[in-house]
Amino acid sequence: MNGWSFEYTIDADTEHSLAHVKIFGVWKIDTARNFKEDFEAETVELIKKPWAKLSDLTTWKIAYPEVIDIVAGHLRWALKNNMVWSVSIIDNTATYKQLQKMWARAGSAKHSKTFRTRHEAEKFLKQQGFSFGSAQKPSGW
Repeated sequence: MNGWSFEYTIDADTEHSLAHVKIFGVWKIDTARNFKEDFEAETVELIKKPWAKLSDLTTWKIAYPEVIDIVAGHLRWALKNNMVWSVSIIDNTATYKQLQKMWARAGSAKHSKTFRTRHEAEKFLKQQGFSFGSAQKPSGW
């Protein structure tokens, strides 16, 4: 799928060991399954060494309850494949509560952080040793 759909974008930055994700709208079970599959395909080179995921969730509305387990499975896969941080930009209490459930089911809470702005999220990742290129923002950002 080349990391793009109407519900999400995925950009793997292997040079900086970062996966940039942007989530849109309401997620149904098929969307979550497609995302998991597309993410694994897009990050095949990225996961060879420690990496972080930076997710912009500011345009994510909500997910159907069944999606929580699928995303938790995605997070478990990511942790098993060298993800050291899952950093999210979020400003919606309903989606934040769902995100917390996903972390709990995945056992990823200690590897997950949330911030209200991209600047704060990038600052945190820089403090963890990650860098950002001077190139354009990933698609959808």
